[in-house]
Amino acid sequence: MKPSVGIVLVSHSAQLAAGVGELVGQICSQDVPVCVAGGTDDGSLGTSYRRVQEALTAADRGGGIVVLPDLGSAVLMTRTVLQDHPHLNAVIADAPFVEGAVAATVAAAGGGDLATVLKSAEEARHARKF
Repeated sequence: MKPSVGIVLVSHSAQLAAGVGELVGQICSQDVPVCVAGGTDDGSLGTSYRRVQEALTAADRGGGIVVLPDLGSAVLMTRTVLQDHPHLNAVIADAPFVEGAVAATVAAAGGGDLATVLKSAEEARHARKF
């Protein structure tokens, strides 16, 4: 069995990251590692280098990692961590946070490789609500 692609959710809010993580965990197989990095180390709104790094490490099962950030500085923090840890096979998805997370996790649960999971997340921006 090939290794699963991991999913990392990076949010300014610990509650938002945990909620989206719970949502995709209930929708998709538990075989997909979904890890969250929400809020700062002191519990405030913002992003934490340490939390992003720990989530990336925890989600790494050998198939690569798709990171879904919520807002601009979450992207910047994720880029900084990835620059400092080039051994991580991770990509940042330019995707809506909730819809992208669901699409990426479903694709990973279906056995998609890193490129497929990334594409699924990014294509979620075109999902119509009605």
